[in-house]
Amino acid sequence: MSTGLLHHIELYVSDLKKSTDFWGWFLEDLGYHSFQKWEKRQNFKLEETYIVFVQVSEPFSKNLYHRKNIGLNHLAFHARSRQHVDEMTKKLRNKGISILYTEQHPFSGGENHCAVYFEDPDGIKVELVAPESF
Repeated sequence: MSTGLLHHIELYVSDLKKSTDFWGWFLEDLGYHSFQKWEKRQNFKLEETYIVFVQVSEPFSKNLYHRKNIGLNHLAFHARSRQHVDEMTKKLRNKGISILYTEQHPFSGGENHCAVYFEDPDGIKVELVAPESF
């Protein structure tokens, strides 16, 4: 176990099935596997870290997420290579998922930062970053 690495991230989602369908293929491409599944939550794990998706309870379901509010802005994941970023971009487009910042893609984070940015069904921004980026 590596001290300081994230143990897990827990995200409340508006529609658990929609979110796990969206995230499942992406996380599996990165090496995660479905770890635990209950009626209102599902975990995906990679080594010591896991991501938990939880169905939000009714009293809070009307509080929509926006990344520009206080709190989480986005989640960024390491890609295997620049080619992996390009392949993922094609997969996202084939699934009808909009790419953010298309006018600068794949260098939306700057000339030395190769990544693809997109949003999950609740608007949480996701970034896949090539290892050559700094």
